Amino acid sequence: MIYKKIFKRIIDFILALTALLILSPILIACMIILLLTGEREVFYFQKRIGKKNRPFYIWKFATMLKNSPNIGTGTITTRNDPRVLPFGGFLRKTKINELPQIFNVLLGSMSVVGPRPLVEKHFEMYSDKVKEKIADLTPGITGIGSIVFRDEEKILSQGGDPKEIYKEKVAPYKGALELWYQKNLSFSVDVKIMILTFWAILFPKSELHYKWFKNLPTKPDYLT
Repeated sequence: MIYKKIFKRIIDFILALTALLILSPILIACMIILLLTGEREVFYFQKRIGKKNRPFYIWKFATMLKNSPNIGTGTITTRNDPRVLPFGGFLRKTKINELPQIFNVLLGSMSVVGPRPLVEKHFEMYSDKVKEKIADLTPGITGIGSIVFRDEEKILSQGGDPKEIYKEKVAPYKGALELWYQKNLSFSVDVKIMILTFWAILFPKSELHYKWFKNLPTKPDYLT
């Protein structure tokens, strides 16, 4: 409990401030490129559900057409989605588009590691048990769900209605993973998740997380 409320926040602030200083050249370069390309939008602020199930705005680099939520599959992004801008595709593939969430961490609305915050319509697909449990935690830039669903766009592009695939397949397992994290939360688990996040970026097909966390919920068939 002390780790959740005090130590975790201190670590988050130190890590976020350090990351901001180290990654500022990359952040500035991306901002300049975005200002000169696409729709010349730098940041994208999207309402997500956070701690205590309260909404907040998440920071991201703009990677898609501004009107994307009202086009095609809405808040669900599929593989080779035509709404993704050219430079945005690179940012999404490398996960650099998530780096502005460093500001969310500094402001306290997010943690470095935690349940991944969802838009309201996807959050409502969770069971009441999941919604109740993760309400006690600050959402994270990364988490066990982010690692397992490293290539969520591919899953949603395997045929059928992406919205139904998310509701019937993705949401239930994501919920189970978040319950696992809530139950196993500790400093060592957070450190392992941070390491696994970088590993997943370098080796997207790796399943090292199932070896490090042998008690993870059973992997569904569609992830094999």
